[in-house]
Amino acid sequence: MSPSSPQDRPAPDQPYAPHPPYPPPPTSGLAVASLVTGVVCCVPPLGLVLGLLALRGIRRTGRRGRGMAVAGIALSSVSTLLVSVALAVGPSVGGLPALVDELRHGGDGSASVHRLERGICFDQPGGASEEQEVAAITEVPCDEPHDAEVTGTFRLDGSAYPGVERIERQAEQRCGDLADAYAMDAWAVPRDAVLFYYHPTAESWRYLGDRTVTCMFAADQGKLTGPLRSDATTLSPDQQAFLTAVNPVDEVWYEEPEADADADLAANTAWAGRMAKGLDTAATALRDHPYGGDAAKLVAGLAEQLEEAGRRWAAAAAAKDPDTYWERYDAAYGSLPADFGREARKALNLATTQAGDQAAG
Repeated sequence: MSPSSPQDRPAPDQPYAPHPPYPPPPTSGLAVASLVTGVVCCVPPLGLVLGLLALRGIRRTGRRGRGMAVAGIALSSVSTLLVSVALAVGPSVGGLPALVDELRHGGDGSASVHRLERGICFDQPGGASEEQEVAAITEVPCDEPHDAEVTGTFRLDGSAYPGVERIERQAEQRCGDLADAYAMDAWAVPRDAVLFYYHPTAESWRYLGDRTVTCMFAADQGKLTGPLRSDATTLSPDQQAFLTAVNPVDEVWYEEPEADADADLAANTAWAGRMAKGLDTAATALRDHPYGGDAAKLVAGLAEQLEEAGRRWAAAAAAKDPDTYWERYDAAYGSLPADFGREARKALNLATTQAGDQAAG
């Protein structure tokens, strides 16, 4: 069976799909070094020399990186000129630091992918649905159409580049956790918003000291049309308490074993036990918070329903054979609130339908 989530979220076989944007291309290390040297302006003529060597190697081997080499040559040439002018005219060149900073970070409204922070919305060249290397993005107000919204970052450990597969395994788990914390009201997240992340390449790891994975929601098609953030910075205490109580039930729901009870009774009864515990914990948490206004009575009613459902799932967990389990499973599944607190959500000004199905109320 593959039932829908109790909160109308995608069923367990429809998780947010991670979409790593960095395939491992063969890129010229000299090209990267030229660009880095040109950007940081440490030894301007060195970047020029490295860029010329990179172009020669790229023509011979077919490796990627011509654009970086050309950019490194251009930046190094400008930096060399600026340094020469500064040495010639002395401290009167007061605009040199500002000009160097503009060259480093872009003067056309673009920003480095290494400077992305939680809550930033942006566009990237070609959109966010295609795998590609990305060096610069354009920040966009989150209430305007945009390609992606950053949910958080984490730093990779170790001195040696761990490889794409290991990075992706970490990113799938940790970006999922960051997304859950960033968008607590999962009903308000559009179905075409997928998990997406930037991670270091071997070259950026080596030459830039890049250790950061940047996690985000990205538009699978088209654009995201508004901010997705719903956390302590945007939620009221009542809203946050409600979502903190009920969201863990979804997390357990997604853990339903792939093998059914006929094939693996133990795994299914163990999962039913976790469902029972999750529902009971949610009911207790809902009762422990003092809700105000119309929400108080509605939340109390939901807590009673969850507690009763928890008893049904506990019965399923105690089944000694598959036939008994299926009988109790059907009763437990049917005991879950049909709308899982839709009226309470409405009273709390939370989304009342899964975004993408119909407008949230």
